[in-house]
Amino acid sequence: MGTIARLDDVTLAFGDRIILKNCSLEIVEGAVTCIVGLSGAGKSTILRLLDGLLIPQEGHVYVRDRDICHLSEGQANELRRKISLAFQFAALLDSLTVGENVELPLREIPHLSAAEVRRMALDALESVGLAHTFDNLPSELSGGMLKRAGFARAVVTSPELVLYDEPTTGLDPIVTHLITETIVKLRDRLNGTAVVISHDLQSIFMMADYVAMLFEGAIIAYDTAANIRSSRNPIVQQFLQGSEVGPIPI
Repeated sequence: MGTIARLDDVTLAFGDRIILKNCSLEIVEGAVTCIVGLSGAGKSTILRLLDGLLIPQEGHVYVRDRDICHLSEGQANELRRKISLAFQFAALLDSLTVGENVELPLREIPHLSAAEVRRMALDALESVGLAHTFDNLPSELSGGMLKRAGFARAVVTSPELVLYDEPTTGLDPIVTHLITETIVKLRDRLNGTAVVISHDLQSIFMMADYVAMLFEGAIIAYDTAANIRSSRNPIVQQFLQGSEVGPIPI
């Protein structure tokens, strides 16, 4: 399989704080890639680089072999239509219904009629099992339903690449399992690619084709999920085992 996106020797800092240092990563097209690492390691920063929301001080970010660090605003907006970000807490607008929230990305497409926008939004909600919530307000949904509504908005434009930021945070095991299954089903439905940031190891190994571990600003391990699970890298093993003993400082 080919590569849909990649970070090439990226360095990014906020003031004196270095987040990524000579960080490289390839995202395999058609796969679910999970990025793991300690809290605050910069995992979500990678998503924002892939989406073009952040530009590195050094290095390059490529999507479809185009360096997105050097695009015009128009070119960047065109590229972003192929990439969607599902926010950690869904980020639905409280004043709009669930359906209206899902319709928002479609309203940026000028040739679509109101009927087409509604139909596409309903289809997206149906794909996550929430068509019945179209006229509800976000405040009427549970935490897991809010996450799935956020997924519906992320996939309503049929993007090639969907980025999920901590999709299972704060959810019970049953809903976590449902969210994990939903991510895989959406990847299959779109025939697309997913990148997932998560701390939930059980969820990760349920859905991941590839796993990358970020540590001290760089990807220190990247392989199939099965190979990562059996990795002899002591940092990877300490992280997977949740052990206090090992090279990761506590």
